[in-house]
Amino acid sequence: MGMWSIGAGAIGAAALALILANTDVFLAKPQKATLEYLEDIDLKTLEKEPMTFKAKALWENNGAVIMAVRRPGCFLCREEAADLSSLKPKLDELGIPLYAVVKEQVKTEVKDFQPYFKGEIFLDEKKKFYGPERRKMMFMGFVRLGVWYNFFRARSGGFSGNLEGEGFILGGVFVVGPGKQGILLEHREKEFGDKVNLVSVLEAARKIKPQTSASEKK
Repeated sequence: MGMWSIGAGAIGAAALALILANTDVFLAKPQKATLEYLEDIDLKTLEKEPMTFKAKALWENNGAVIMAVRRPGCFLCREEAADLSSLKPKLDELGIPLYAVVKEQVKTEVKDFQPYFKGEIFLDEKKKFYGPERRKMMFMGFVRLGVWYNFFRARSGGFSGNLEGEGFILGGVFVVGPGKQGILLEHREKEFGDKVNLVSVLEAARKIKPQTSASEKK
């Protein structure tokens, strides 16, 4: 009877742990970024002789849609990149550029990612776009039903990838207006494959008001 009780207790504890892992109870809550925080981030171009510049240059005139890529070789990230790239014709009509930032350059991972992403890509060595407080999903991600659903969805869509590079620091998507218009959308990945809503991206993009130069005001 004692062994049965221990076994039943262990099964019950495992079941409870599985249930809790599939809620948001233990997920790190994202700290919202401020415009001042994003503006001061140092980014680098991916040329042989990289140039360093402040992130605000990406959106200061026309605004921008920016993807913070969790890992370029991840098939879930490639799926989201392709989804965002499907918006590029509409973003082009609005005059709004599409960009991505990666946190590392590993082998040919960024180059292999570019067929999925139709905008320019920059390096964020200090991983600031993944903050202000970096959030990680470790192996708990592999017991979440939502993650397995995301795996199945991306695989069914024909996406594949590899395991190169750091993939536990969660990414996101930003829509930022020019000047001081601010952050119009901030999507923080809560689990592997938690994609941004494309309708929300377009709605935020349509709120962008391009900067008017002093000469145009006269």
